[in-house]
Amino acid sequence: MSIVRPTSAQMTRRLAVLAAALFAIIIPQAQLLLGWGQTQAEFAADSDATLRVAGYAFSIWGLIYLGLLVYAVRQALPRTGESDILGRLGWPSVVALLGIGWWIVAAAADWEWATVVLIFGSVAALAGAMLANAETIRLLPRGDADRWMTVLPLSLLAGWLTIAAPLNLITVLTGNGQLPGVLPPTAWALLVGVMVTGMGLFGAWRMRLLSYPLPIAWGLLGAFVAEQERNPALAFPILGLAVLTLVGGLWLSLRLKPGVER
Repeated sequence: MSIVRPTSAQMTRRLAVLAAALFAIIIPQAQLLLGWGQTQAEFAADSDATLRVAGYAFSIWGLIYLGLLVYAVRQALPRTGESDILGRLGWPSVVALLGIGWWIVAAAADWEWATVVLIFGSVAALAGAMLANAETIRLLPRGDADRWMTVLPLSLLAGWLTIAAPLNLITVLTGNGQLPGVLPPTAWALLVGVMVTGMGLFGAWRMRLLSYPLPIAWGLLGAFVAEQERNPALAFPILGLAVLTLVGGLWLSLRLKPGVER
């Protein structure tokens, strides 16, 4: 097959993706080296009375950053042919990558509501684009380079942001004493768990991807580990949701035919 060389406009988009990815990866390292402001862990732990996630769960960022670097470098190479999926996910990924980079800055400065806007904007841009292009994603051959070096890293990021965004919101609301009193805190935390489980299973069904619900299951497992002694009434239902997300994601992504809607 001949390679479709990228046009000038397409190369501009590709370089924007590369720059945004480097920004997203470098910013947390620079913040750590400079010791400026709060770390991500300190920000998350500041108001985690409603829902807590074990610190080890955030190690997933290492895998996500590695995947994003592979995605950004590979798509920026002129010898990488232009494809539908690169074109459709390119600019949404720029938005998400800039969003997670600026989130580090906002968290370090304790700009709480800015972190909420940034993380929800990032997940809306990336997960929204992936779900909108689910048919194209489903029909990618199993061994296709775009499946492994574009869709896989971006779906890992989208999945993690899917659980991180409501967790960020509930943390800010708790810290500011603004969590609505219509439900007790444990019920709000369970509602977040149910919502992200539903999103994970919906994404697995639409895109036939395990890499989208997998980070959600990982985050829910981290919540179980953190809450099992402090709040067992929350921890064990959350564990059930983690298992449901993982098992359901496996079945939906591996057992259903890629080209079939139902």
